[in-house]
Amino acid sequence: MSNEPHILVIDDEPQIQRAIRTILTEKGFRVTTASSGEEGLTLAAANEPDIIILDLGLPDMDGVEVCSRLREWTQTPIIILSVRDSERDKVGALDKGADDYLTKPFGIEELLARVRVALRHSAQKQGTQSKVVKAGDLTIDLVWHIVKRGEEEIKLTGTEYKLLAYLAANHGRVLTHQSILTHVWDPADADHTEYLRVYMRQLRKKLEDDPERPKYILTEPGIGYRFIADE
Repeated sequence: MSNEPHILVIDDEPQIQRAIRTILTEKGFRVTTASSGEEGLTLAAANEPDIIILDLGLPDMDGVEVCSRLREWTQTPIIILSVRDSERDKVGALDKGADDYLTKPFGIEELLARVRVALRHSAQKQGTQSKVVKAGDLTIDLVWHIVKRGEEEIKLTGTEYKLLAYLAANHGRVLTHQSILTHVWDPADADHTEYLRVYMRQLRKKLEDDPERPKYILTEPGIGYRFIADE
């Protein structure tokens, strides 16, 4: 068996398939391609890839449906790659279980960076998740619930810590407003984005050098937030 990370690309555009295959193969990945949703679902079940790169505009079904069906049985990281760039499309895909979203045309380095993040998430889901997340001079111990900046412990309220822990445990991944509110507060609060804005502002004041120009907790406009940790 090959030890190369295996990536399944589900996209009906031959030029996109060729481009991604060339980029990833040169970096040591093994690539399988599918041109329809049904073919992609079949190959995902048969090959158990490490990452799935999924287009939304497939000929036989919407990519969001493919994402939803994949999430019925696998937690393999899914990166959406699509010409659709509306907030509604992005939020819809992320809420159905996608881990990340790239808009076509995409940059090679950006694609590779997203793939590296997805591989780390894949390893975490197999039981090797780091219990300590580092970001610059921040250290977040997810076991002991301790947050430090350098050697100084940062005091957080229970809700602030729960919010930070959820972001840090999913570092590099875009988390939608709805998913954060459901996880940190309650499913009944999924539409109360004002809660999130208030607590995010408080959290940034405690963690960031410049809360107005955050480098750890980034805003994905209209969608949610992404926590940036060290490699």
